[in-house]
Amino acid sequence: MIDSARPLVAGNWKMNGSRAMTRDLLASLGTALDDAGGAPCEIVVCPPAPYLADAARALASIPGIGLGAQDCHGAASGAHTGDVAAEMLADLGCRYAIVGHSERRGDHGEDSATVRAKAAAALAAGLGAIVCVGETRADREAGRAEAVVGEQLDASLPDGANAENCVIAYEPVWAIGTGLTPTPAQIGEIHAAIRARLADGVRILYGGSVKPENAAAILAVADVDGALVGGASLDADAFWSICRSCP
Repeated sequence: MIDSARPLVAGNWKMNGSRAMTRDLLASLGTALDDAGGAPCEIVVCPPAPYLADAARALASIPGIGLGAQDCHGAASGAHTGDVAAEMLADLGCRYAIVGHSERRGDHGEDSATVRAKAAAALAAGLGAIVCVGETRADREAGRAEAVVGEQLDASLPDGANAENCVIAYEPVWAIGTGLTPTPAQIGEIHAAIRARLADGVRILYGGSVKPENAAAILAVADVDGALVGGASLDADAFWSICRSCP
């Protein structure tokens, strides 16, 4: 079960970091939490798989921050060299797993059926699934942003997805790591369209070049229930500033 009543800010470290960085960044976030007297929102960090165990040990003394993984396999076990099962992630102490990120869809050719299987596996293991959707620049310029996101959403959500086990992350592909950000009106349009397709209470995160300078404006948009943060999550001060921007 996940707490759908609070905004969620999740840090996706992608293929970055080290054991030392994991230790130091989480220690800095823990200090910020202590100084603030608590978390302003639900906070989750998603390190690369090799550092999940280190992060779990560090977070054992930081109850205000949850652990998430960047991916999982759709099967519970088997001959899948290099993959990680959702049950393994839960065993490590993960609370969430990101599935369907555009970099997985693009770099690894994952289609929405694959994403759906991964999300279902996450739910079966007791993890919250952060299901990512988003259009390319070509999709947006062709006027198909809402249609593409709707198609991805419909095909990626598993049976039984609800506010207690699932989060949606809208990340326009053209805004990820580029420094480009949709206008608040563009974000609001897509989030409203996503909201119309979801069970009540399912949180919708925005992701794509979220940083301290634009976080407050993005998080104030209707139907934006938090953020999936990439590069800025690698800096404790920047990530904490984004967390503090939650209304």
